[in-house]
Amino acid sequence: MSALLSLSNVTASYGASQALFGVDLDIREGEVMALLGRNGMGKSTTVKCICRMLPAQGTLTFGGQDLSRLPSHKAARLGLGLVPEGRRCFADLSVQENLMAAARSGDWSFDKVIQLFPRLGERRNQRAGSLSGGEQQMLAIGRALMTNPTLLILDEATEGLAPVIRQEIWAVIRQLKADTGLAILVIDKSIKELRQVCDRATILERGKTVWAGTIEALTDDVTASYIGV
Repeated sequence: MSALLSLSNVTASYGASQALFGVDLDIREGEVMALLGRNGMGKSTTVKCICRMLPAQGTLTFGGQDLSRLPSHKAARLGLGLVPEGRRCFADLSVQENLMAAARSGDWSFDKVIQLFPRLGERRNQRAGSLSGGEQQMLAIGRALMTNPTLLILDEATEGLAPVIRQEIWAVIRQLKADTGLAILVIDKSIKELRQVCDRATILERGKTVWAGTIEALTDDVTASYIGV
């Protein structure tokens, strides 16, 4: 099966400071991929390159199309749905307005999102800025789904949340995998949960892909070598 998203020898810089030195990554349709690595190793920078928020060199294709010359809004229209680190909801808009602002035609609708996250239905008229951190994270995921993506990118979606809310988010990721066939790229530190939901993993170190394989091959020895403190 050909890759939905493919990165080959991708490099990128912030001004004079090079951040990526050769990232290789591919995701197939319907696959859940973990992108792993210690802090500062290039995971979020890779996401910025995929979503065209940072210029990159190398080969980046999505759905058979060259991403490298596209502005971010056109890349998004190809089917990239980003749940950014830090959530970034529109604080002054209501829950419903946040969701409807992102709406594009497809299977995902306001009603379907609140079926997935009933709490958002209860808060539909509440300002996003007044929600708890966990509710804002649900809203950020719902907003990305409202774009009806073919690839959902979750950048630290459980970071800083209470344990019970983290488990809710993981349950939703498992449900999306089981019910939708949506391809998902997950950046997270929770190896135990990643092993339960992901098909494959890619590990970055110092801005370069240093390991890639099936989730079964992601042994404790591998995580100790590349991710352990």
